[in-house]
Amino acid sequence: MRSALLPALAAFASAARHQNFAHAAEELHLTASAVSHHVRKLEVSLGVSLFQRHARGVALTPEGRLLADAAGSALADVESVLDSLRQHRRENGLRLSVLPSLAANWLTPRLRRFIDAHPDIRLSIDTDRALARFDEGGPDLGIRYGFGQWSGVTSRFLMNDSLQPLASPELAARVQDICDVAALPLLTDIAPEGWREWFKAAGVRYPRKGTVHTISDSADSLNAAAIGLGAVLARTRLATAHLADGRLVRLPGPELPTRFAYYVAHSAHRPPSAAALAFIGWIEREAQEPRG
Repeated sequence: MRSALLPALAAFASAARHQNFAHAAEELHLTASAVSHHVRKLEVSLGVSLFQRHARGVALTPEGRLLADAAGSALADVESVLDSLRQHRRENGLRLSVLPSLAANWLTPRLRRFIDAHPDIRLSIDTDRALARFDEGGPDLGIRYGFGQWSGVTSRFLMNDSLQPLASPELAARVQDICDVAALPLLTDIAPEGWREWFKAAGVRYPRKGTVHTISDSADSLNAAAIGLGAVLARTRLATAHLADGRLVRLPGPELPTRFAYYVAHSAHRPPSAAALAFIGWIEREAQEPRG
């Protein structure tokens, strides 16, 4: 079913149920002529007449009755699923949208504490780099990385971050000072700040002819650095576990504060639920811990 015909099918289903275009228009907040246009569009697409039109109104043709039965059943199934999703949200469900790298390296290792403190809240976590839409069918909360200003969104500052050069212990053994970092193969992601800014802050010429590998996801770039593919300029918040277990070690040079920061975001048009407020309070406390 082509998506362009879905509005026409919805208008037809309503008209079939009421056997009246005007009543369908009232239900759908359309005009009667708009409902008629949708039905005609569907008839042209299918090559059949769905209604017999007469002075007193309309009546379904046999073909129209067949489609009305199928459409009514399908739409009822969809409405049932929507009710189930709404019920999930009402019953202390909390849907989060989080960057994959932050989810893997910062949020997930901490979630046990939230779940233990709030056993009645059921989490659903979407990991995606795309900006989530906080509409009726979207997430309740998101954690975004940026300047904190997005259209239709209320954002609350969560935490800053910084960039630092890291490498596997084997690769780091080849480095004696900052200038040696420029001779290493470098790993970069698609973040707005990277090695060029770091080398400038370090007072070292950027190695224009050096080997640079691009890995789009920050979590994957950390893992690639851990197996020795190159040095990575890592966000400190994401690299805590890799540093703690020795998979990565710090290289010489400055720690560069990022221009962007992390924010908790939600719809500006819908107040956070009690479950969302509990999560906001918890994650703000987590972010205030030393090194986050």
